[in-house]
Amino acid sequence: MSSVTARIQEIKQLYGGYISPSQFEAYKLADSQKLYKIENLHPTIIGIVVDYLTRFSMGSPIFEAFSISIKGAIMAELLEGSNSKDIAVELAKHIIELDDDSIINACKLVTFDSWLRNPIAAKTAKGWRETNPDKETIHNIRTMVNRGILFWKSAGPIIKDGFTFEPFGYTSTVDRGDGDFLTKDTLWDFKVSKYQPTSKHTLQLLMYWIMGQHSTKPEFKSIDKLGIFNPRLNTIYTLSLSKIDSKVIQAVERDVICY
Repeated sequence: MSSVTARIQEIKQLYGGYISPSQFEAYKLADSQKLYKIENLHPTIIGIVVDYLTRFSMGSPIFEAFSISIKGAIMAELLEGSNSKDIAVELAKHIIELDDDSIINACKLVTFDSWLRNPIAAKTAKGWRETNPDKETIHNIRTMVNRGILFWKSAGPIIKDGFTFEPFGYTSTVDRGDGDFLTKDTLWDFKVSKYQPTSKHTLQLLMYWIMGQHSTKPEFKSIDKLGIFNPRLNTIYTLSLSKIDSKVIQAVERDVICY
């Protein structure tokens, strides 16, 4: 049993991947903001923080936007016998807007995510006490969240964020995974990589869409495009599902997700 991202690591794709990133249309947005080149937190932490703070800034209640973190803290408490839940709740209460203190608390809070996603790795990962973003990292996070807010003003409205695939989307092979955002016609993923999308990213999007179809949830029925927004590169990538060969979809259903 694996999460979506763990399953992707297990799969050896053919050259170019199930969906070549070059199939996506790219559109670069322009603004005057500059990002610092060096950050003092792991890219995974930064990516999660930008994702959750964007959800929060767009109107999701704090305990919904950071729900995975709270669930992770509960898991940490069960496994470690600590008071992680109380700590996580207190951190969440101090996330007010995009001021420095709110961003610092958000960075600390998302360290609990790993206890839900990968408890073994969480035991050796940096915890909330050791997670202290410097001023350059705080600036970059704030800039990327603001870019996300501007992006959603044109691409939205958001129909669903932090979506999952119950009751029928998961399998005995892929039993975990949650996506970022849905609009009326597009399934979106946020990436804060310094690099262009990879075949792993495009497979992740396709898996989400397939799992959404199998879930039978109505919000997936109108989706006809896949999209990536990278606020670090300030670039949008989109692909119409009609351009994906049905044989590719069938292969991912059969060989990757294993329905």
